[in-house]
Amino acid sequence: MHTHRTAFAALCLVTAATVTLTACGDGDGSGDKSGKSGTKAGAKASAAAKKEPFADLSGPQIVDRALKATSGASSLRVKGSMAGDDGPGSIDLALDTKGQCVGSIGAEGEGSIDLIGKGDTVYMRYDAAFLRSEMKGEPKAEVDGAIEMMADRWTKSTAKGSEKKEFAEFCDAKTLLADFEDTGSAARKGKATTVDGVPALTLHETDGTERSTLYVAAEGEPYLLKAVHESGKGKKPDTIVLTDFDKPVRATPPKGDVLDLDELQN
Repeated sequence: MHTHRTAFAALCLVTAATVTLTACGDGDGSGDKSGKSGTKAGAKASAAAKKEPFADLSGPQIVDRALKATSGASSLRVKGSMAGDDGPGSIDLALDTKGQCVGSIGAEGEGSIDLIGKGDTVYMRYDAAFLRSEMKGEPKAEVDGAIEMMADRWTKSTAKGSEKKEFAEFCDAKTLLADFEDTGSAARKGKATTVDGVPALTLHETDGTERSTLYVAAEGEPYLLKAVHESGKGKKPDTIVLTDFDKPVRATPPKGDVLDLDELQN
């Protein structure tokens, strides 16, 4: 699970070149025969400046506000795809600061997991591909037995010790967003746009051949709405979209045929 957290954090860390700000000044009117024309031009420039989101802030200041607002949310949904060194992966997870989460995590060729977390209680549903990947190298009879018992079936267990810490890495918003603290930034402001209909401002960051684009909400709380990271290695971009800020997470335990792994091990 650590791989998913690293990929997610990499999209949001900011390590670009120095930000450049451009100022808009009124013309002196030396080539204009009409004073009214100069006044109209000035008025248009002034109106445009007012419409520009975060006009009085630099790129690094906007990123700082976005990371603080996002890490301060009581809940959010993380959805995206990552190229990864070991193959493409995907995540779709709603989580809050109370240790509740609902969603799925997967990796190409390694299967996927559906999960529901509520405190220390973890419900997971593995597909056959995930179980095969996890038990690679084990005797075929044991692998087949595990698939027969657990594949596509909800399991229940209690997170303890190191497992509890690992689970918190992707099921607790405070832990997942910990990398948002103390991040240096030299982001360059880009153009105004929208993300799923929400007005946003783009910010660009580069580090050698790598390039990241952040999308920050231009209205309301300056949440980080989207992050796209291009590695420059011929791989598809990593893309993360953040939504559902401060919305309740419905971590409802599954009913019916649920295999209690704690009881099975006792």
